Amino acid sequence: MTRAMNCSPRRGLLVALLLAAPACDRAHDHPVDGGATGGGDEAPSRRIAIPATVQANLGMTFAKVESRKVERTLRVPGRFERLPTARREYRAPLSGRIELLVAEYQRVAAGTPLYRIDSSDWRELHERIGSARARAASMVPLREAHRVHEQSLGDKVALWKERLVQLEELRRAGGGSAAQLTEARATLNQTQAELADQMEKDAQLGAEQAEVDAQLRALESRHATLVRASHCGGDHPGTEPGEGFAVCAVADGVVELLGVTPGGLVAENDLVLTLVRPDELRFRARGLQADLGQLRDGLPAVIAPPQGGSIALDETMSGTLELGLAADADERTIDLLVQPAQLARWARAGIAAHLEVTLEGGTPELAIPLSAVARDGAMPVIFRRDPAAPDFAIKLDADLGLSDGRFIQILSGVKEGDEVVLAGNYQLMLATSGAAAKGGHFHPDGTFHEGEH
Repeated sequence: MTRAMNCSPRRGLLVALLLAAPACDRAHDHPVDGGATGGGDEAPSRRIAIPATVQANLGMTFAKVESRKVERTLRVPGRFERLPTARREYRAPLSGRIELLVAEYQRVAAGTPLYRIDSSDWRELHERIGSARARAASMVPLREAHRVHEQSLGDKVALWKERLVQLEELRRAGGGSAAQLTEARATLNQTQAELADQMEKDAQLGAEQAEVDAQLRALESRHATLVRASHCGGDHPGTEPGEGFAVCAVADGVVELLGVTPGGLVAENDLVLTLVRPDELRFRARGLQADLGQLRDGLPAVIAPPQGGSIALDETMSGTLELGLAADADERTIDLLVQPAQLARWARAGIAAHLEVTLEGGTPELAIPLSAVARDGAMPVIFRRDPAAPDFAIKLDADLGLSDGRFIQILSGVKEGDEVVLAGNYQLMLATSGAAAKGGHFHPDGTFHEGEH
């Protein structure tokens, strides 16, 4: 006991001195004095020094006293899940050999090339487009020549008709010859036959040109559809025939699944890879059908992290409640859905958490996290940070009310905005407990040991 009293104050537990004061006989071991010099009958002090070194060594955290409707809070477990729109499949628009340009779990931005296909169908499409364009271009002068020839034959028919009328008039007047009239009629008939044949050929050329134009439009439409499906833009070099066909990301995301191996062969419409958007999440919990009388769409809800981990209790997400379309008759449950207005950093698909729905009615009361309450024997205690001196904490007997499993009403001793010790309260309770050994000591790592060195 002598060593402890030589290194520590005679009255009260000052944790700051226990961890930061000069070392006792053993380096960094600081004893806790439970009473006055030469005795141990006085109760330990309720005012505790908690300087920055103590807070760091104990991993101490604080929570603010806040106003909550604890008695009107419905708390149910659940988990995060991806929205149906969070996943996008990328399938092969052409058959060929795949060259992957991304890796699994890689984050990609919109427009990033994902893979390239070495496809003979892609090259053949360009060849067919080129051939159709050449045929369409050659049809223009050919039809123009046919139209000129047709016009010439038409003029010739008109001339022979006029010549035949003249010969017939001359014949009725008693002149001319029957041979000339016969020859003129034969020439007119021949010219008309040639004109009809030319018109038939022109109609055939027109039909052929329409067919070529239709084929060209279909091929160009197919090409445009593939280019749009690539999501790389029409001017992207990956859509050129000599470089293969590239496919780019539509939106930001993470590569979730690779459906083929590098260099593998795929058929048209085979799955190549999938991207997911990690931020497209919602929370699904299961409530009891017995609570349906208190639940409705639009109630305010909070998604709270699981307790006991490294996630701070205040890293919550807010949203509005949406009841599921159907209930489970066997389990007597109904889905409760919430899409957070803003995601916390710890939100991931499959992460378990709790949904806290604030029901209508009730009066807000001061509340603290349930984990801020320690027990000194049978007595619940809390440690309130001194607002006037933040490096000190004050031990208070906790005057508690109702609890919702995460928060508990605190009926006296604190006001809204005060801070209570959250992580580290158990160590403080040990150090200030009336049942604790009076000659205990802390180590630099924040552990408390009973007895002297």
